[in-house]
Amino acid sequence: MAFDFNQLLVTNAEFLKPFAITLTRDNEAAQDLYQETLYRALANKDKYNVGTNIKAWLYTIMRNIFINNYRRRAKQHTIFDSTPNDFLLNYNQAVASNEAEGNLKLKDINAAIHALPEIFRNPFLLYFDGFKYHEIADMLHEPLGTIKSRIHFARKLLKAQIQRF
Repeated sequence: MAFDFNQLLVTNAEFLKPFAITLTRDNEAAQDLYQETLYRALANKDKYNVGTNIKAWLYTIMRNIFINNYRRRAKQHTIFDSTPNDFLLNYNQAVASNEAEGNLKLKDINAAIHALPEIFRNPFLLYFDGFKYHEIADMLHEPLGTIKSRIHFARKLLKAQIQRF
């Protein structure tokens, strides 16, 4: 008995339609995705290994087509601003900077950071210094989730403090 890929494809392709609708949430786009999947399966039938789960193989083809199309559309919708930003050239000349006021705010921010409870301050300062979450967790011998949580709460406390200034 000879292996007939086309017959196998036809008998196992119907399950793809609901999956296509789930992915696209649009009947026309789902139909296009379904047809593209069947076309790609036929075009690549030499890559199908006899005995492999045909449904899983087709599912993978459909999912990859959907992801690639999504990425392609996302790139097409990217807007590039190529206009010159000449108006920024003289931006600082119109503003008189006040270093004293800036230094006071910086002092207030530093005071707020150092007023944090130690349990939040230490991970926050390490994060602020550029360490990654997992590096901080290793340094402080704490679980990763605990470190993320403490840094989050430190930010929240600082935000509340700084809003008062």
